[in-house]
Amino acid sequence: CRQLFRSPSMPSTVIRPILKRVERDRDTPVKSKRQKSGASPTGEEEPVARLLRCRSFSHEEIENLLDNDRRELIGDFSKAYLLQTVEGKHQDLKYISPDIMVAVLTGQFSSLIENCIIVDCRYPYEYEGGHIKGAVNLPLEQDAEEFLLKKPIVPFDASKRVIVIFHCEFSSERGPRMCRFIREKDRACNEYPNLHYPELYVLKGGYREFFPQYQSHCEPQDYRPMHHEDFKEDLRRFRLKSR
Repeated sequence: CRQLFRSPSMPSTVIRPILKRVERDRDTPVKSKRQKSGASPTGEEEPVARLLRCRSFSHEEIENLLDNDRRELIGDFSKAYLLQTVEGKHQDLKYISPDIMVAVLTGQFSSLIENCIIVDCRYPYEYEGGHIKGAVNLPLEQDAEEFLLKKPIVPFDASKRVIVIFHCEFSSERGPRMCRFIREKDRACNEYPNLHYPELYVLKGGYREFFPQYQSHCEPQDYRPMHHEDFKEDLRRFRLKSR
């Protein structure tokens, strides 16, 4: 006798008629002539129920699937990235151009962005020599962690976003490193995949590329490089601190 075991994934409305058909077949005498496959005695085709095995994924497997998802979703996978991104040095980070930065600064995304935090990762003497208006100078990891994560900045309007844009002189090392650091610390203090700051960007080309194009958005309107002759001692001191 055939036996059918109910699958947890199959509704009872599907199982019940199948079981009734099995009981009916037991009471029906076996005919000597073989019936055509898939045909009933009345000439009508019987519906065949397919039982599919259901696989359950572990929490770790789900995290791996989400991490490998190539769609352009922000860090908590709740929505797509708002700003148009460009290719940069580090493939795991999202870069924006100076043009997009200015679009944010001039309020072109004000209906969607409640707060844009610009994190200038350069050393203080570089920042004082010229920086993007409104940027906050956070050259050390402990400074950034305290400013961003000790009391996270959340939007008052749930339909709007808080975004963070990192940069340094060239956005080659210090800015990207700080961006990764904040994401790592943010992950550690939240239940996956929740984040305080799911939408992080890096300004491509850094202040070096931004300043010549948009001096009016900088204060003071000047550019002081990291390897400035007058600040060699400051450079040495801050490099030791950042290690």
